[in-house]
Amino acid sequence: MTGAVVSLITGRRIKYLILLFWLLVVALAGPLAGKLTGVEKNEAKSWLPGSAESTQVLDAQAAFSSPDTIPAVIVYERPSGLTDADRAKIASDARTFGQIADLDGKVTGPITASDGQAAQVVVPLNLGPDGWEKAADVVASMEQTATSGPTGLSAHITGPAGIAADSAKAFEGIDTTLLFGTVAVVVIILLITYRSPILWLLPVISAGVALTCAQAVIYLLARYADLVVNAQSAGILTVLVFGAGTDYALLLVARYREELRRHQDRHEAMAVALHRAGPAIIASGATVVISMLCLLIAQTNSTKGLGPVAAIGILVGLAVMLTLLPALLVIVGRWVFWPVRPRYGSAEPTTTGVWARVGAGIARAPRITWVVTILVLAAMALGITQLDATGLTNKESFRGNPDSVVGEEVLARHFAAGAGSPVVVLGKAGQASEMRTALASTQGIEASSVTPPVVRDDVAYLQATLTDPPDSQAAYDTVDRVRDNVHAIPGADAKVGGNTAINLDVQRAAKHDRDIIIPIVLAVVFVILALLLRAIVAPLLLIATVVLSFAAALGASALVFKHVFGFGGADTSFPLFVFVFLVALGIDYNIFLMTRVREEALRYGTRRATLIALAATGGVITSAGLVLAGTFAVLATLPLVAFAEIGFTVAFGVLLDTIIVRSVLVTALNLDIGPHIWWPQALSRKSDVAPAEAPKELSRARAG
Repeated sequence: MTGAVVSLITGRRIKYLILLFWLLVVALAGPLAGKLTGVEKNEAKSWLPGSAESTQVLDAQAAFSSPDTIPAVIVYERPSGLTDADRAKIASDARTFGQIADLDGKVTGPITASDGQAAQVVVPLNLGPDGWEKAADVVASMEQTATSGPTGLSAHITGPAGIAADSAKAFEGIDTTLLFGTVAVVVIILLITYRSPILWLLPVISAGVALTCAQAVIYLLARYADLVVNAQSAGILTVLVFGAGTDYALLLVARYREELRRHQDRHEAMAVALHRAGPAIIASGATVVISMLCLLIAQTNSTKGLGPVAAIGILVGLAVMLTLLPALLVIVGRWVFWPVRPRYGSAEPTTTGVWARVGAGIARAPRITWVVTILVLAAMALGITQLDATGLTNKESFRGNPDSVVGEEVLARHFAAGAGSPVVVLGKAGQASEMRTALASTQGIEASSVTPPVVRDDVAYLQATLTDPPDSQAAYDTVDRVRDNVHAIPGADAKVGGNTAINLDVQRAAKHDRDIIIPIVLAVVFVILALLLRAIVAPLLLIATVVLSFAAALGASALVFKHVFGFGGADTSFPLFVFVFLVALGIDYNIFLMTRVREEALRYGTRRATLIALAATGGVITSAGLVLAGTFAVLATLPLVAFAEIGFTVAFGVLLDTIIVRSVLVTALNLDIGPHIWWPQALSRKSDVAPAEAPKELSRARAG
């Protein structure tokens, strides 16, 4: 940060103006932030690839049925066989469901299974654009009707409406749960880090201000600029702003406390702290912001929407932590650090702390250290072979056994597995007969289930039932076969959709997004590091270590998911989200360390600078890693497998990066390579000591 900007922020009078400014902003932003949930878009289209064939079918279906229609499938079962009383009860329920106000068409059924042990009723609900949120209440009312039958007759609600209801329950209160959980984690870690009953309040207040302001900005963009926000991105926003914002606060407070021992005037101490730590904080924030904005090129709407939401959160967090937090710190004075107040002229405790001793140990054998560390991380990365990120079935998506999952299992025992989730084909009306024949003759389609074509505005609409579970690989293969067959009909311009086709297209779009976005993010990170460190070798090494850390975290997590938690797989977006979070956030810690190494290297040489930087930043970076890991771990408490997997992997990866990669691997590489790490700048030619001499040289440098 420039001297003029620093002087402006740390001025003796302007600090009060900064505080007043943020108070006014929060007063305006608070009511807007509270409206964010109201503009979330959780309907199917907001999660889909915008240009996918199934999405086009979803749009075209509006001519035949409302896009807001979500069928509820009520399945009844008596293993010993349905009785006359059971059949009368089910028929009565069907008539009752036919009186529901939110219907789009007629109730289908009861349809009795061929084995006589089960029956199903299909209710086409139309709950409007906000159907995802309303589904839970409507389904709960239907459940009361369905389950009040004769003893021994079970009833379950599944199908798209049942799944939507269970998903809505899982997301219920997610914002409050994440917020309270995140704040609790941050407070506990800050209390342990600062060992002060008061100091923790300032970063938490600042993070709260940042979150409120970010939510307000995002609400306005969603309301007036068509920014897509859903429950997933809103939940991640809370975790990201508190986690990353507190990280920036920790780095600034640590440098400020260090400078308070060297400067009697706290305003001068803050000015130096901002001047020294500001560029690293801004660079790390810029890395995250630009990396998140790379998600805008994703095909999947939910991934594309997360990019600007996360970027706005980080930008606002940066602004707050570099203005409001410094103002608060200089307003309250040194007493806020009580009981361990940094007095002017007192010794800096990090010079003899645990990280100074760790550095001295690594310096005795740096090459062996980094070779062994890389081998261990590479071994962990082998677990990636166990990762199945091809999507989660409905059953695999929940931690537990909700009613829609039980209902699916009952349906699969007694009916065609794809009942309730038909394959949909749209095409030119003139080729309707050929499309129907092609659909009925496709392997994996129940031929008798193919409906007669419905024609409107020269477009024919057909649907059919899959013989396999709609979220299985066999069903995906069937969709591909249907597409091959109907696409081959001349002039039909046929398109295939439905829930199974949607899931298949999401899976393929996720692979496209990974293949495109990951290289771009790596290139962006390299450019930022090269500009910040004014070198080429160091950025390449740092990126390599972070990628290795990502691979190790992903591999270890895959093994834990499969053999400890028993998860059935991973969401298609899981690898990309974890990569972006771990690389963009993980590079932060390397930026914090390496900018300090470069600062000290100008005076003491690279190897001594490495140990000075590790001793000075080791504690604060580890604390920052604990905060970020703790906040993401809160995601793992949610009843949804996709959130739990992201939370666990990012938390584990951040801890791995801060404790092993940054402190051990990067330090050992710096000590072994020495000044050559700064090539091609002049610093790479600066004379340096051998690694074995660095510990005693460190003592001399600090003594001097």
